[in-house]
Amino acid sequence: MPLQTPVLHGFDPTLLLVLNLAGTFVFGLSGGLAGVQARLDAFGVVVLAVVVGLAGGITRDLLIGIPPQTFRDWRYLAVAGGAGLVTFLAHSTLGRLERPVLVLDAAGLALFSVTGASTALAHHVGAAEAVVLGAITGVGGGVLRDILVREIPVVLRSGLYAIPALVGAAIVVVASESGTHNLAFPIVGAAVCFLIRLAGLYFNLNMPRAPSRRAPFP
Repeated sequence: MPLQTPVLHGFDPTLLLVLNLAGTFVFGLSGGLAGVQARLDAFGVVVLAVVVGLAGGITRDLLIGIPPQTFRDWRYLAVAGGAGLVTFLAHSTLGRLERPVLVLDAAGLALFSVTGASTALAHHVGAAEAVVLGAITGVGGGVLRDILVREIPVVLRSGLYAIPALVGAAIVVVASESGTHNLAFPIVGAAVCFLIRLAGLYFNLNMPRAPSRRAPFP
């Protein structure tokens, strides 16, 4: 059964599907690169790519209480697995493209935070919950990626990752709750998320950290 993509007013469902698949591929590349850097074998690289590409949407759907949509459309699994294979076979080239991949990752984060919030609203989830679920859709795969390679999730330590996802999702939810269903608001939400993420990367912006308290030397 084909995946039913979340419907945003005025948004061509075919275009939305293409953008979602593109975001899945980009996130799959980032997961695959993490697997290569962790010296995983070919199977491990592909698995990590699939986890990063699909886990956010799966987590969102399970929290909403619906069957994961990505398991009802073979194209998502194929695209994520393909990203893993591409990464394994061309990791030396992709390693030199780290910055462009981060930019594309930011675009995927922006899109998924908006579509994630939209999916939550379509299933009559509350406004605050929809914002959180939108952010989870965007960052969930990266969290599992870092856990699987035994690192502290980057979303908790650097680069303004969760904050832009929350902001992008919130713009969509606020517009929907006010009765406005214009395509401009999802576009604005995605653009704001994307720009905040890029600013975090370019200027190395981080949330304040608690001061370290190390025990004095004896």
